[in-house]
Amino acid sequence: MSVQIPVLRGRGMTMSDMLARHARTSPDAPALRFEGTGRTYGELDERVDRLARALHTRGVRTGDRVAVLALNGMETWEAYLAGVRLGAVVVPVNFRLVADEVAYVLTDSGAVALVVDGPLAEVAAKAREQAPGVTSALVIGGGDAGPGSEDYAAALDAAGGDPVDVVVDEDAAAFIMYTSGTTGRPKGAVLTHRNLIMHAFSQITTLGWDPDDRVAVPGAPLFHIAGLAGGLPPLLLGGVHVILRSGAFDPAATLDLMERERVSSIFLVPAMWAAVLAVPDLAARDLSALRRVSWGAAPASTTLLRALIDAFPQAEVVTAFGQTECSPVTCLLRGEDAVRKIGSVGTPILNVEVRVVDDAMEDVPQGEVGEIVYRSPMVMKEYWGKPEATAEAFAGGWFHSGDLVRQDQDGYFYVVDRKKDMIISGGENIYCAEVENVLAAHPKVAEVALIGVPDTRYGEAPLAVVAPRDAADPPTAEELAAFCRERLARYKNPREYSVVGALPRNPSGKVLKTALRREHSAGSLVADPVV
Repeated sequence: MSVQIPVLRGRGMTMSDMLARHARTSPDAPALRFEGTGRTYGELDERVDRLARALHTRGVRTGDRVAVLALNGMETWEAYLAGVRLGAVVVPVNFRLVADEVAYVLTDSGAVALVVDGPLAEVAAKAREQAPGVTSALVIGGGDAGPGSEDYAAALDAAGGDPVDVVVDEDAAAFIMYTSGTTGRPKGAVLTHRNLIMHAFSQITTLGWDPDDRVAVPGAPLFHIAGLAGGLPPLLLGGVHVILRSGAFDPAATLDLMERERVSSIFLVPAMWAAVLAVPDLAARDLSALRRVSWGAAPASTTLLRALIDAFPQAEVVTAFGQTECSPVTCLLRGEDAVRKIGSVGTPILNVEVRVVDDAMEDVPQGEVGEIVYRSPMVMKEYWGKPEATAEAFAGGWFHSGDLVRQDQDGYFYVVDRKKDMIISGGENIYCAEVENVLAAHPKVAEVALIGVPDTRYGEAPLAVVAPRDAADPPTAEELAAFCRERLARYKNPREYSVVGALPRNPSGKVLKTALRREHSAGSLVADPVV
C-alpha cells in the first residue's frame, strides 16, 4: 500500500523574510544608520513586528493598501517592511506633493491606512478630507493627520510583540509606485515582491555587492523607486543602509556622513556630485572605505565624470539607467566606460532582455533609432486599476519603455529622445501634460506647452510657453507662478515663463516642441525668470 506524501509548494522570499533571517542569524549586526544612531537587525525586526501588529489591529489585511507619507528616516523604512510583512501593499507618497495631489494617490490606490510624518500631518489631514477610505493614521512624532490619528511610537509600544503569521506570495503586489504618464494623470506601477528581490539580486551579482557594504542613497528620497531599491542590496546581504535626512542637499554634510559612517557605496544625481566635488577640503577627507560611486536620473558631462574618477580613484564610477516600472535599473555603464562611452546608458544588467524596435515591433538595424523594450522578472505586474494602460505598455509581449535609443557596434545603448513627454530636473520626473493641464485652467491662458531647457544646476528645467487669451492683457510670470504654486508640488512648477503670440504647430496640429526647445535653449525669453 502506497503512502501519499503531500507536496508542499515552496515560495520565494520577501524583503520581510530577509530581515527576519538576519535577525535570527546576526541580531546584533547593524542594519540602519541615521543621524548618528541606528537599529540592529534584531531591533529592526522587533519594531517591524510591532508595527505590523499595530496595523493589523487597526484592520489592515493582506492586499490592503498602506500609504506612507514621510520624510527620510528609520521609521519610513520600518513602515515599508511592516506593510510587506502583513502582505499589504505599500504606497510611498512623494512628500513634496500638495494636498490635492496626495488625495489623488490615496483615493486611486484605495489606501485604508496611512503612516505619516509629523511635519506632513497638516497636508495629510487636508488630503484625507477627499479620501474617506483612509480610516487610520499613525503619526511619526505625533500630530493631527485627521480622524483616527494616533502617535506612531505609542502604537508600537502598545502592540504585542508576537510575530504576525502571514504567508505572502512572492508574485503578489508589494508596492504601488506612482509615476505619471503623458495624459497627466498619475499611474501606479505595481511592483511585486519577486520584482524587487530579483532586482536586488541582479544588482548584487552585476556590481559585486557584499555583506560589508555600507550603502547610502542620498540622491533619491525613500519615496522614490531609487531610494527604495537602493536599500534592498544591504538588506538582502545583511549590510548597512545609511539614511540621509530629507531637506536641501548639503555637499559638506554628505561628505561628513560618508566619512563618519564609512560609506562604501553612494548614489547621487550629477548636480549633487558637482557640488560634492566643489567642497574645498575634499582631498583631505578620509574616504578610503568608498568603492562605488553611482549616478543617474540626469545627464552628466565628460568633465564631471573625469573629475569623479580623479577624486575617487579607488572607487568604480557607475551610471544607472531605467525606470520605475522596471524596479528600476535596466542598464549600467561602469568604470572607464563612463568616459569611453560618454553619453551611453551602458548595457543591460543580469535578468534584463532588451530589443530596439519600430512601431510595428520589428527590430531596427544596429545603429538606427527605435524604442527600447524589455522582458525581465523585474518588470512591473501592471498599472494599478488601469487595464488599458497596462495592455498598451505590454503590447507585443514586451514592456514598452517610451525611450528612443540606438545601439552602437559594441552593444552599448544611447538614449536619443523620449517618446513619453517628460522632463527630468534634478533627478525628479516632471510630466508635461500634468503641468500643462494646470496652466490651461488659468483664465488668461489660451494654450500652453511645457518644455525642458538646459540648466546648469539641475541638468534640465521646465519652461512654460504660453499663448494668452487676450494679447492686450497677457498673464505675467508672477501670476502664472502663483497659480501653479497653489496646485502643484514645488519641483513641478515652471522655473521660467515665455509669453508668445501662438504655439508653433505642424500640419496635423501637433505642437512643435522641438522648435520651442531650439528657440528657448538660446535664451529667447520674453518674461522674467521666476525662481
